[in-house]
Amino acid sequence: MKWVLLFILVFAGVSGCQSFRYYDPNKAHHGENQFLNNYDNSPKDGFWKWQWERLTSSRPPEPPFHPEIVKTDTQFLQGNRQESTLTWIGHSTSLIQLSGVNILMDPVFSDRVSPVSFMGPKRLVPLPFEISDLPAIDVVLVSHSHYDHLDLPTLRALAQRNSQTLFLVPLGNEALLKSQGIKNVKEMDWWDETKVKDLTVVLTPAQHWSQRSLFDHNKSLWGGWYVKTSRLHVFYSGDTGYSRDFQDIRIKLGEVDVALLPVGTYEPRWFMKKQHVNPEEAVQIHEDLKAKLSIGVHWGTFRLSDEAMSLPPVDLQKALEAKNLDARVFRLLKHGEILKLKNYERVYAEVPH
Repeated sequence: MKWVLLFILVFAGVSGCQSFRYYDPNKAHHGENQFLNNYDNSPKDGFWKWQWERLTSSRPPEPPFHPEIVKTDTQFLQGNRQESTLTWIGHSTSLIQLSGVNILMDPVFSDRVSPVSFMGPKRLVPLPFEISDLPAIDVVLVSHSHYDHLDLPTLRALAQRNSQTLFLVPLGNEALLKSQGIKNVKEMDWWDETKVKDLTVVLTPAQHWSQRSLFDHNKSLWGGWYVKTSRLHVFYSGDTGYSRDFQDIRIKLGEVDVALLPVGTYEPRWFMKKQHVNPEEAVQIHEDLKAKLSIGVHWGTFRLSDEAMSLPPVDLQKALEAKNLDARVFRLLKHGEILKLKNYERVYAEVPH
């Protein structure tokens, strides 16, 4: 299946070139032809070289990967209105319950992350539960347009399940969702805020890119999500390379109580470094944010890069040991595991703006 990504890019190139309607000379990340990163916009080349290497080179057999899947207490999640919780569903999909609000981040419940259902990266670890087992979702947060984060079949199912669910997306993605019949959508720019009941949700910068076809490179924005309540600040970075953005986020929005940071999809480094942090860099982001707790995501579910599926936990442990950090401050959850966040709560005088 090494040639899958080649096929996907060719198959997905069905849209025509369009002028860039988001150009704004007063905003540095709104370029004349596309969105830009804050700190590194050097060419992200080497994709075809990487694919050729995957096609032509031999690799050692991969160690077995059989992660534990927890039987999630979905009845508790459905009835919970008081406790702050985080449930890792797999890859970057997480359910967060804060102040009685149910938040679903980058929901992907499909079997493949691909523009077609019969080919592309396939789920290697079964879902711990189905969409029908979720509590009523108040808000869905999508970080960017890549297929392993913006999964239209899942988003359609969530909208059909609850017409009141609010879908928050970075600029350039609203029209895509509305084309699928999803009406309650709001797109946001970096640093924009949206109130959801007692929550303040902020779209934050990240070092990444976007694309769903051959002709829409960086035509939609990407980012992370900072969610503020009176008791917890929760941050999800989305996909990102390492940059000063995370120091900026802490300075502008405050220290983070719980961070969800990517720890997978990072090899080969010569190609992935600008777009995906490795565990060592994820630990640096944890420190930049001054997070009380970080949870590793974006790993252990789909094969999207060259490192062994079992390697991220090993590399994360090494990164923590190199900085003399307690392993309890940066954890990995089991698929379907619920983490109660009471120990990480603090009292804020008011939700900061």
